[in-house]
Amino acid sequence: MARYTDANCKLCRRERTKLFLKGIKCYSEKCPIEKRNYPPGQFGTVRRPKITDYAIQLREKQKIRRTYGLLERQFKNYFELASKKKGVTGENLVKLLERRFDNTLYRLGMAPSRKAARQIILHRHFTINGKVVNVPSYLLKPGDVIKVREKSKKLSVIHESMKRVKDNMIPPWLSLDKASMTGTFLSIPERDQIPFIGSEQLVVELYSK
Repeated sequence: MARYTDANCKLCRRERTKLFLKGIKCYSEKCPIEKRNYPPGQFGTVRRPKITDYAIQLREKQKIRRTYGLLERQFKNYFELASKKKGVTGENLVKLLERRFDNTLYRLGMAPSRKAARQIILHRHFTINGKVVNVPSYLLKPGDVIKVREKSKKLSVIHESMKRVKDNMIPPWLSLDKASMTGTFLSIPERDQIPFIGSEQLVVELYSK
């Protein structure tokens, strides 16, 4: 299976913004973008020529795709699915990405990053509605209940992540019961509720060419 194996911090530097790919490190002074806010490589500091509209659209697409940890084919599939749904394509795309299992764990604070969420999902540490699910791309529906498996409740990565979560950090479309280590997907979020890095409209314009 294809996957990105290079340093995640290079992706943030390439997009010149924090994509929050490394969990708590992104909030500390160790974050490389705090010291080197320019693209990686020997030509990172070289002045670039005038940026075209296509380049702007491409960078927005890359920024969003990398934030959610998706490969190009996966992201294109989500766009095609969003375009077939009723409503605004860009908003449909954002809502689909937010419904992913790995993203929901990250939003609940059960994992420090989406990458960490994917790893613990693949290792079968969670159930959805009582059934073990090890597919990070699983799309949650309103009413779905996520729970840490009994044998996984002592997992340090989950405990450490949940310790940093405060009630006001949980999005309104989710709920978290720390005592039972259970989260509920209450509803599909509205676009204005989602803290989103990037402009989905530019992605629509890019794929519409």
